[in-house]
Amino acid sequence: MKPVDTPAPQARACPMPVSKRFVVSGRVQGVGFRAWAQHEAARLGLAGWAANLPDGSVEIVIHGREADIAALRARLHEGPRSARVAGAQETALDAAASTAAQSRTRFEVR
Repeated sequence: MKPVDTPAPQARACPMPVSKRFVVSGRVQGVGFRAWAQHEAARLGLAGWAANLPDGSVEIVIHGREADIAALRARLHEGPRSARVAGAQETALDAAASTAAQSRTRFEVR
């Protein structure tokens, strides 16, 4: 039987990282949401930041593997116990923010 040329398991398991932006609305400021997001992102190996927005929502910009971002996306709808999340809208990430997210090595609270 002739050997089959297959890629190494790492090559299949390591897709290109992506960057995403979420705006989380509801009771998400003053309840530890950004610190919670930082903990969740670190647990998943994601880089980026969380920042309060003037309208009372929280912006989350993240960079990492799509599967890990999907796991965080699911958790954003829950948030910490003290938060009341009304929605977590995924929005387009402009080129500058995408470049900034890609340059991060950790997740920070702004």
